[in-house]
Amino acid sequence: MKRINEINISNKKVLIRVDFNVPIENNQILSDFRILAVKKTIDYCLEKNSSIVLMSHLGRPNGFDSKLSLNPIYSYLKKIYPNYGIYFSKDCISDKSVNVSNRLKAKEIHLLENLRYYNEELEDDVEFSKKLSLHGDVYVNDAFGTSHRQHASNSSILRYFNNKAIGFLMDKEINYLSKILDTDISPCVLILGGAKISTKLKMLNHFINRTSNILIGGAMAFTFLKAKGYNVGKSLVEEHMISEAENVIKNCENNNIQLSLPVDFVCSKEFSNTSEYLIKKYSQIDSDYMGLDIGGRTIELYSKILEIAKTVIWNGPMGAFEMSNFSKGTYDIANKLGNLYGRTHFTSIVGGGDTMRAIIDCGIENQYNHISTGGGASLSLLSGDELKLYSIWRKYET
Repeated sequence: MKRINEINISNKKVLIRVDFNVPIENNQILSDFRILAVKKTIDYCLEKNSSIVLMSHLGRPNGFDSKLSLNPIYSYLKKIYPNYGIYFSKDCISDKSVNVSNRLKAKEIHLLENLRYYNEELEDDVEFSKKLSLHGDVYVNDAFGTSHRQHASNSSILRYFNNKAIGFLMDKEINYLSKILDTDISPCVLILGGAKISTKLKMLNHFINRTSNILIGGAMAFTFLKAKGYNVGKSLVEEHMISEAENVIKNCENNNIQLSLPVDFVCSKEFSNTSEYLIKKYSQIDSDYMGLDIGGRTIELYSKILEIAKTVIWNGPMGAFEMSNFSKGTYDIANKLGNLYGRTHFTSIVGGGDTMRAIIDCGIENQYNHISTGGGASLSLLSGDELKLYSIWRKYET
């Protein structure tokens, strides 16, 4: 795969697949992290007198959904590029939208509407990708967040471009995360949270021989606790994963890896921010309660373990942090890692949209070595899998 600075884009019309899948409420962007992450690629194109067509998905619409329109991103682009012509089309493939792209002058930007308004995008439809290709002379993929997917805008579309490359963000993400797998990162602490062990099992097993400590948080902790024979009340458990959790526990014991589970939880009878909550020991969760965050003793225990780390890799929140009553565990761990930033030979790496959002909530995104813009993509790469991006580009490489 060539990088954008290795191909000729001067005075060209550059079609860029970006990942603008950002949180939006009431037409306001809550986090611009993913947008700013591709700014280096956009700015490079502007320096080369290119015209730019941007295409992205947002959420998972089932057909047209005004709540998932990229119009708020269009408004945002006009703010960060006030001296450039910015245009927005309400679709991706109409003659009208293609004409807008064809009329672009140097250093003008055209944003297309949500790619996933079309089922053909998810189906990697050849005809759909052909219509998308009419928007550009050069193709650039800078959407790391979809690099583990095979969709029309990052797969079939490649057949229509001889001049194609990956952007600066894609290159940075792949190189940084791949380097972690190829270098000595010990002592390494792996923090895994979120709801399901099933989505992180492969990464967990991949790191058993690469890490000294594994810290478990989030609802996935209850599958482990149930595997150890504890009553977890109404807490979320993946029953079909209990045997896998048992295997992980045994593998950690056999490889002398410290697998740490929460010793206390913030519990409630309801999954609600308005319900009463209290702290319960891991072995004393009553049948009508559920754990929704790690407790203070667990935060203290995990913080001490993080102090000895050379490398920390974190994927998944410690609790239901979207509710303020159950956010302390996630935010305290985020701040602890942020405070360790800058220490000699210390590296912190974060993957997953929820984890990224928590760090941004704390305002400490500059206190981490690397925050990945791709949840599933970073998880796939750190699980030892080859990204679909590679096989797709090999197929269409010229």
